[in-house]
Amino acid sequence: MATIQTIGSQEIHAAITQLATAISARHGTAKKLLLLGIANGGVTLAQRLASRLSTLHPQLSTAMGTVDISFHRDDIGRHPIPKEFAPTHIPADVHGATIILVDDVLFSGRTVKAALDELFDHGRPAKVELAVLVDRGGRLMPVAADYTGLTLAPAADEKVVVALDANSPARDSIRIQSPTTVGKY
Repeated sequence: MATIQTIGSQEIHAAITQLATAISARHGTAKKLLLLGIANGGVTLAQRLASRLSTLHPQLSTAMGTVDISFHRDDIGRHPIPKEFAPTHIPADVHGATIILVDDVLFSGRTVKAALDELFDHGRPAKVELAVLVDRGGRLMPVAADYTGLTLAPAADEKVVVALDANSPARDSIRIQSPTTVGKY
């Protein structure tokens, strides 16, 4: 695949700050908030949001966990469950909680639907919201993000690749890649 656009770490940092600011503004009076990163792409983003929220809003208690969607994918026949996977880890009771699902890219909506299925297997939250770093459009399911860092409009055959480096945020990048046509007739 050929990279046709790259977004660097400074713009990503600003988008994450924008997400955290919007979440803080909406939940400023809340006492507890549960951020659940959708494995794998949303986990590092959820960690960064939790850190940023604790700086912006120290009195807001933010717990962070992960949601694994392996058992709820609707394409499981084409993509079997990997032998090794990170199980769902929810650090607090889901029932009655305000939960923000976090993912790196929102595209068809299928990943979010699978995450909701997994989440509701653990209880009934009072409210569920969605925060995404990139909304690339192209929905196949009736899903919309409550918080969006960046909105991109790649072609349907282009891929949005988010690379958040957990150890070195200065190396973060988002690339839009198009299929290469070399050797194709």
